[in-house]
Amino acid sequence: CGPDPSLNVTISEEDWVPISALQHFSYCPRQCALIHVEQVFEENLHTMRGQAVHRLVDTPDTSREHGVRVERALPLYSRRLGLTGKADVVEFGTDGTAYPVEYKHGPRREKLHDDLQLAAQAFCLEEMTGKVVPEGALFHHSSRRRRTVQITAKLRQLVEALVPQVREMLRSNRLPPPVNDSRCHNCSLLDLCQPKLLSATRQLAQELSHLFKVEEES
Repeated sequence: CGPDPSLNVTISEEDWVPISALQHFSYCPRQCALIHVEQVFEENLHTMRGQAVHRLVDTPDTSREHGVRVERALPLYSRRLGLTGKADVVEFGTDGTAYPVEYKHGPRREKLHDDLQLAAQAFCLEEMTGKVVPEGALFHHSSRRRRTVQITAKLRQLVEALVPQVREMLRSNRLPPPVNDSRCHNCSLLDLCQPKLLSATRQLAQELSHLFKVEEES
């Protein structure tokens, strides 16, 4: 799969979706809404470590390393998808092919929402350069190792499917219900989200609604 030739379809810039929102939404729609709709954010150990790692690549810069042009903090966009964001690092081969590298603070492990973020960057780079981006990498700072991510057809389809969902959620200004599962344990917004309390309240309301329900006679 390469760049989509149907680039004549444009989306109003006020409806463009931040790549970071796509990543947050793929992890937890409620987390995405709290950050991008309610504009709330709280620090925890994980977010502070992540910010420390990203400070290494937050300053725009161009250099050459081992004959490869390296761009840091490169602004990205896709007019077709209505996506915007910034790449930590993009390495450009001698033929101009882009290779995005996203920095993560944790150890090397596979996470779909991180892969989707990289695939969204690939869409933008393909539109910006006109060249196919077949793969990129996630650099895990804790282990100092890269994990190569193939920008597969499946990843591309997921990005294409999720972007309109994120856009609709951002337009609606509504918070999705809490999930109250394993995703909540390391979330910095746990205290603000209150998933356990809200899930219990919603369940109680459902039970009360059926408490005095009269069964129809057969």
